[in-house]
Amino acid sequence: MLIQIEPQSDVPIYEQVTRQIIEGIARGEMKPGDMLPSVRSLAADLGVNMHTVNKSYHELEAKGILTIRAKSGAIIRSAEERALTPEQLKQIEKNLKPVVAEGMVLGATADQIEHMMKKVFADLQVLAEGM
Repeated sequence: MLIQIEPQSDVPIYEQVTRQIIEGIARGEMKPGDMLPSVRSLAADLGVNMHTVNKSYHELEAKGILTIRAKSGAIIRSAEERALTPEQLKQIEKNLKPVVAEGMVLGATADQIEHMMKKVFADLQVLAEGM
């Protein structure tokens, strides 16, 4: 999996790392049980501070996507271990709300937004199936 950081972005680097790892898992580039690179290794590869990668890994652990084990590293949890909870579903909705609101303000219709959501979902599935 290739992670690319945009230092000039308004999105904090730890969040860029978090998002790209999530997308990599969604696309099937990383599978349950796979270990992520060590914090030190990924930080060196990306040219960022170790605390930045550590924050990303802990965000992913808090979301229930990773398990962090001392001396073993960060491991992607299985689908069963990542079972979607009502609280997580509410958080996803909360995260979608500003994006949908921006689309509405810019004139997107409900049908256009729904079409975009389906397209993104399908694009991620196609990539995962092609791996």
